[in-house]
Amino acid sequence: MRKGGRALNQTLRQFKNGLLDQNPTLVLLLGMCPTMAISTSLANGLGMGACATLVLICSNSAISLMRKLIPEKIRIAAYVVIIAGFVTLVDMLLGAFLPALSQSLGLFIPLIVVNCIILARAEAYASQNGVVRSALDGLTMGLGFTAALSVVSVIREVLGSGTLLGQRVLPDSFPGVLLLVLPTGGFLTLGFVIAATQKLMAGRKGGKS
Repeated sequence: MRKGGRALNQTLRQFKNGLLDQNPTLVLLLGMCPTMAISTSLANGLGMGACATLVLICSNSAISLMRKLIPEKIRIAAYVVIIAGFVTLVDMLLGAFLPALSQSLGLFIPLIVVNCIILARAEAYASQNGVVRSALDGLTMGLGFTAALSVVSVIREVLGSGTLLGQRVLPDSFPGVLLLVLPTGGFLTLGFVIAATQKLMAGRKGGKS
């Protein structure tokens, strides 16, 4: 009973870390490039987040399973090869079943291979923990990345284009803030979202003290 409670607490802590306390984008500041480049629409954000999450789960599981078999000197190269295999599979599946999304995301799907979030979790967690915990770490970090992408994407799409998931949500008279559709808008939006996250976390810590 005590062991089950401890396992549940650890699981809840992993979800809390992935979504907020150690959010890969808003707290650890990883994956900045795809976050700013593809967050012009919620569809792109959700698509990229789902692909990265799937790769995280699969690569974390595989690396954890083989962690004792991979020589120390070539571990990073081995991680990249493992990640590249899963990215290739995801890219092929996306092209086959969701070609429009695949075309919209473009080169950012293959570039998941060198996404620092995935490499960081492989090195910091999967290489030191069991398969189940590593898979859960991939899921929680992937959800945190997807959540960050979604927040930035919603702000940029709604205020920049007046749409959400391609559907008009603001009056036709609303001209849209062109700046938010441009790369500069990505920097600004992400900066404000990160600032709001830090303010929220500081308030939580202040309330506990």
